[in-house]
Amino acid sequence: MQKLSLNQSLQQKLSPQQIQFIKLLQIPTAELDTRIEEELEINPALEEGMDDYEEPNNDDDPYGDEYGDDARTHDDDLDIDGYLSSDDYNGYKMQGDGNYAEEERESPLASTSSLMDSLMQQFGYLRLSNEQRTIGLQLLGSIESDGYIRRSMQAIVNDLAFTQGVFTDVDELEEVLAMIQTFDPPGIAARTLQECLILQLQRKDQSDPCVGLAIRIIDEFFEEFSKKHYEKIQRRLNVSDESLKKVITIITKLNPKPGSVEGGDGTAQYLIPDFILTNNGGKLELTLNSKNAPELRISRSFAEMLDTYDKSTKTNKALKETVTFVKQRLDAAKWFIDAIKQRQQTLLKTMNAIVKFQYDFFLTGDESKLRPMILKDIATMIDMDVSTVSRVANSKSVQTEFGIYPLKYFFSEGISTDSGEDVSSREVKNILKELIDNEPKLNPLSDDKLEKMLNDRGYNIARRTVAKYREQLNIPVARLRKQL
Repeated sequence: MQKLSLNQSLQQKLSPQQIQFIKLLQIPTAELDTRIEEELEINPALEEGMDDYEEPNNDDDPYGDEYGDDARTHDDDLDIDGYLSSDDYNGYKMQGDGNYAEEERESPLASTSSLMDSLMQQFGYLRLSNEQRTIGLQLLGSIESDGYIRRSMQAIVNDLAFTQGVFTDVDELEEVLAMIQTFDPPGIAARTLQECLILQLQRKDQSDPCVGLAIRIIDEFFEEFSKKHYEKIQRRLNVSDESLKKVITIITKLNPKPGSVEGGDGTAQYLIPDFILTNNGGKLELTLNSKNAPELRISRSFAEMLDTYDKSTKTNKALKETVTFVKQRLDAAKWFIDAIKQRQQTLLKTMNAIVKFQYDFFLTGDESKLRPMILKDIATMIDMDVSTVSRVANSKSVQTEFGIYPLKYFFSEGISTDSGEDVSSREVKNILKELIDNEPKLNPLSDDKLEKMLNDRGYNIARRTVAKYREQLNIPVARLRKQL
């Protein structure tokens, strides 16, 4: 027999507003405009910019304390100060304050045709039957952004049968594919890296014996070549060191991702820093990118609605629902403006702590002066949660006199030395990269040898840590670094 029981428990949950603020905090400056536009679209009580209008005095306004008198300036304008604290945006050290309301000029961007536009233009020159044209369009649609077709030919045959009503086979599909593979850029529509390289080599001067040798090596010894087993290739083909060097030079100059040579989305991408750090006579000054301080205000028409509805009768149910909706929209607009303001405070507070912790680096730009720093160090300094610092550091960057750095760049583990000091793991990585750059190319240094060399320099580091740092630097193992 089932029994009913009542249990009382205490749970901590984030409110919808807190969740929205967390999402707002972690987005970078480049995406903030899009987020604000979304909020402007869904909330008619929120407006961008500052407008002037005259508001009659209404002493009987029951909403005056919240949406009335405090929301009006001395010039009878509706002011967002009624919904925020008395501090204005200038107090948050926004670079470019006062000019944000002016119409911003868009920077001219270089425009290029997309990969698909280029392929479709070339496809139009082919003389094909209706069925071949349908097959060709299906193949073009299967090309991924890097220029490869990774779907199997049989799967594309099935797609044509089920979606286009075209019944074909793999042989006919490959006939049309061979035509598309003659398009520019060379190597387009390849199904594997091996096929991509061969397609590019076939476009080169076939009278050059090294080109023919390169095609044979990629065709017959691709696995050995990818693993840099050059001795095995030399023995099998009886190739001299000089000829093999020329072949390697030819192959390494090929493009493994032919789709990347096109413009992609048709616009030039550029990085927008979230912070700007300047050195003013030896004093570091931090400012927040002005795009983080948009001018937002409460809609004057919605504020007027409360006055109008208050003067009308309160017996109408539809009118009461309208008043409730208007007040909810006003509260949501007020919260969003507060959230933007809180975002500015949190960003500056966190970045100021990072600058203080890594002051010597920001003053000189010398990477050897980077101190070991983890998220907890900054969280302790600003009395915030580690997750908050992590969200600020994620996808954010700072512009300095030495270039633009992602905030994650300044966080690193500490490595102890023989003298008992802690140095940044980034310093160890720089030394590791220097050792690998200067290693003999014919006999690269193994991780064991690199560990011993670092230990000889006073860095207490294990071989597995050397391997981890090497992988983080995108440096392959010694066998794959071998060069003739």
